[in-house]
Amino acid sequence: MRPEFFIRLFLVCLLTWQLGGIVYAQNETAAAAQPQTIRITLTDGYTFEVDEVGKQGDEIWYRQGSIWKRLNGTVKKLTPVKKAVPVKPAAEPVAAAAPAEAAPLAIWIYLDGGARMRVDEVSESPDGAWFRRGNVQKFLERDHIVRIEREQPVIAGKGGAWSENGWTSGNERIDSLIKVNASRFGVDPYLVFCVIEQESQFKQFARSPKGAQGLMQLMPGTARRLGVRRPYDVAENIMGGTRYLKELMTMFDGRVDLVLASYNAGEGAVMKYGKNVPPYRETREYVKKIGKRYGIDGRKATEENDVPAPQR
Repeated sequence: MRPEFFIRLFLVCLLTWQLGGIVYAQNETAAAAQPQTIRITLTDGYTFEVDEVGKQGDEIWYRQGSIWKRLNGTVKKLTPVKKAVPVKPAAEPVAAAAPAEAAPLAIWIYLDGGARMRVDEVSESPDGAWFRRGNVQKFLERDHIVRIEREQPVIAGKGGAWSENGWTSGNERIDSLIKVNASRFGVDPYLVFCVIEQESQFKQFARSPKGAQGLMQLMPGTARRLGVRRPYDVAENIMGGTRYLKELMTMFDGRVDLVLASYNAGEGAVMKYGKNVPPYRETREYVKKIGKRYGIDGRKATEENDVPAPQR
């Protein structure tokens, strides 16, 4: 026999043995779930890597990706090559998330006279406190503040006085009468609330030195004109006072500063000064104090106002 025959036989045996080893290596790899390729080295020194090697008869086939090709050339060596598994970088320590902020506390400003008012934010100073209700920011003088409390929000349905309007007199019946009459006459209930707080500090039987009576301090003649027979009756007094505010709103085209000035000094005084806040200190202070709490639009009473001379 020729020496070439033994060489070919030797290569076939070597290739068969190596293929068997490759299959075994592939099974081991699969079991270990670790990817690998096969490096084919030809007799001329050329090498390349494939995904799989197979033998059909005397022909050797290899797969790269999804494509099978027949090997042209004489194989010198087949070497399983394990792919390096990319090592994922260690996860950076994640800073602990800041604890969620607690729900905003309910902030109550207790006013002299027993009333209280809920606000969204408050910032105190020696002269008083700035507070915000919705989009309106106002200043409340210190002499009107009894105390400021922060508490967990009240659950609607349990008292729930502030849940609708953000204010309460501390008396559910008075609050209800304010809302009912404000709705009846088309007046902002918070304006009624502010007027009562300023006029009587929610004292049912309040009486001024000039004879004004009840929660909304109605003068006897005004009370009779408004249909109030019992001025110290809470329901009648709030009805009459709210009705009067509505009349003044109509008279002065919604100018709240003039409405307040008229409620304090009488509409005649406002007309006398050309539909301006009269230059009376008491009236100006009255408009100023309620205006700061309520947040009125239009001209506000100040010491610098150029109030025209009385009309004759």
